[in-house]
Amino acid sequence: MCLFWVLSFGIWNFTFAQQNDEIEFNLDMAQATSPLPKIFKPNIDLSGRGFHRDPTWPQTVAAKEALDIWQQDLGFGGLYRLQYNLWEISQLSDEKEQQERLLTHYEEIIKRISDSGGTVILNLFGTPANFGRVLDKKSPPRDLRAFKALVKSIIRDLSCNKRYNIWYEVWTTPDLDDFFLGREQEYLNLYRVVAQSARELRQETKVHIPVGGPSVSWWFQNLKGNTIVTPERSLIYTLIKFCYRYRLPLDFISWHGFSTDPCVEKESTIYKKTAVTLIRDWLSYFDFDRNTPLIIDEWNFDSDANVLAARGEKSFIAASYIPSRIKNMHAAGIDYQIYYCLEDFRRNKEGVVRNIGIFTFDPEESDYKGTRKATYNVLRMLSQLGRDMIAYKTNDDFVGAIATKTSDGYALLFYNYIDPQIVTNYLTKNIAGLRHKERKIVLNLLSSEKLEKIMLHQLEIPKLRLSHKIKNFLKKVQELNDKAKKYEYNARPVKLNLKNLRPPKPAERKNDSTPRLQEKQEYYLYERYTVDASCSFNCEFSAVETKDIEPSAEPYQETLTLNPYSVHLILLKKQFREIKEPEKEPEAMPPLPEAAQVPTEKVEETPQEVEAFPETPQEAPKEPPKERVKEPSKETPKETVQEALPETPQEAPKAEESK
Repeated sequence: MCLFWVLSFGIWNFTFAQQNDEIEFNLDMAQATSPLPKIFKPNIDLSGRGFHRDPTWPQTVAAKEALDIWQQDLGFGGLYRLQYNLWEISQLSDEKEQQERLLTHYEEIIKRISDSGGTVILNLFGTPANFGRVLDKKSPPRDLRAFKALVKSIIRDLSCNKRYNIWYEVWTTPDLDDFFLGREQEYLNLYRVVAQSARELRQETKVHIPVGGPSVSWWFQNLKGNTIVTPERSLIYTLIKFCYRYRLPLDFISWHGFSTDPCVEKESTIYKKTAVTLIRDWLSYFDFDRNTPLIIDEWNFDSDANVLAARGEKSFIAASYIPSRIKNMHAAGIDYQIYYCLEDFRRNKEGVVRNIGIFTFDPEESDYKGTRKATYNVLRMLSQLGRDMIAYKTNDDFVGAIATKTSDGYALLFYNYIDPQIVTNYLTKNIAGLRHKERKIVLNLLSSEKLEKIMLHQLEIPKLRLSHKIKNFLKKVQELNDKAKKYEYNARPVKLNLKNLRPPKPAERKNDSTPRLQEKQEYYLYERYTVDASCSFNCEFSAVETKDIEPSAEPYQETLTLNPYSVHLILLKKQFREIKEPEKEPEAMPPLPEAAQVPTEKVEETPQEVEAFPETPQEAPKEPPKERVKEPSKETPKETVQEALPETPQEAPKAEESK
């Protein structure tokens, strides 16, 4: 899928080497690391359902139970998108008590995230009923001053007074009529009043209040419809230029990215640059920080259908797509990503049905019956990654890995994802790099049966009446398609080599807080978790394999089998066991010399000698039986035993003598 892209970061000790179908994975545990980029966090949009029986719960937010499960398993330490529906809030203006409860629920969600160290991207959406040009939440506001006062009061309360961690995003998908009914200038005016409110409050309270947008459906889109051939007409470019003109803050840029292609962020433009490079050039040109955060604020496995088996009964397909897409986002230069979304959409007023969430549910059940999909477990895997990334490179089109160091060992994540629309995605991703006539030829092929015949080798490419450049282009697509078809049903063996998996030297233990390491032996507890075709709903998150790995100077080796559309997480947790010294056999006591005398008092304290003769007030026999004398010990002389057992009447004088 990423033929022209080879990822390389820092040291080259971590490599993929492909020989036949086997992939070799070499990792040096002692090599340098870098902080794990925030894009690898399991961030998510909290949307879902679209309807709740309780009117005081935000209607486009997932069920409270789904939020609780997420917080319990993954926490709220990342980036979370929450749609703040101004239209919905205004609808309860006649029911003040319900309206206050709705606002309280919004704030409770924000507070939970902020208190956990996370950040909320608060998507301001929906024009209140009395503010729009028409009675529709998608209408642009008629009175911008009144709208600004409303927005400013919200920002003041949440960011200035209560100091929640919030980034404000202006609207969502304004380029589509389903979400915005205005013109381009009306969106820019909408952004202007929000940005001005944030800027004025910054100056007043000295609180940093990030504002951004435009959250378009694709990075090159605008309100009139656009293509990748003319990216300078995009709403993103227009917004950057608009903010420069009016000196407005633009703290982040966001857009959606629904696709089945994990490398879609690397699509080329007519300027021979990727979208990320082009947008950063625009920022620099208009005097904004070139490193302004770029956010894919909505993305998922998607092929232009609301209901997909790959997001439902075969959700392991969408699950394997997640790490592949995130890794390529990072390679392309994206700063943050927010997976869409927490719950499926069903039984809502708009009639929208989309199985796009990581939770599904039965709309007929009154009690919560949420079901976790395989995608949920992959996000849990991402939450297990460590804080430091190990440098690596990969050149395989389908198999990849993310390697990190944790506080107590290592976390290694492997995935095997094959794009089911690999041919179409490759052509559209690279079409902008062709000339006008060449693009027309490729577009004609896409809409005809000829392309399918070429992929099936029913038409010979050299015999086609096409330019040399187009023929080479089609050959690359054909080769890629052949590999995809081969691996779509065949597992990939991965040979894992872990070097320097051994205990630290004494000099390296100076800063280790583990007490008395010199008396303990270090080893690693190996745990492997898997997501694959064996489960799609309510899959248990538990290790399918556990074992101990003893440190050694030799590399640790094993071969993993990566089935198509599978994800494996290997956790290596450092453990310690006590070093037990070998038990010494007791030495035999040498026999006492005949002249040695055993004190009577000590003999009385010896258990076996006391037990040999029970205590009794009766007079002991003057001469114990011979067989009884031999019983205590073969090493004790007969005279000693007899002397150690005096007759009972002799005890009385001893008591007087002690007085």
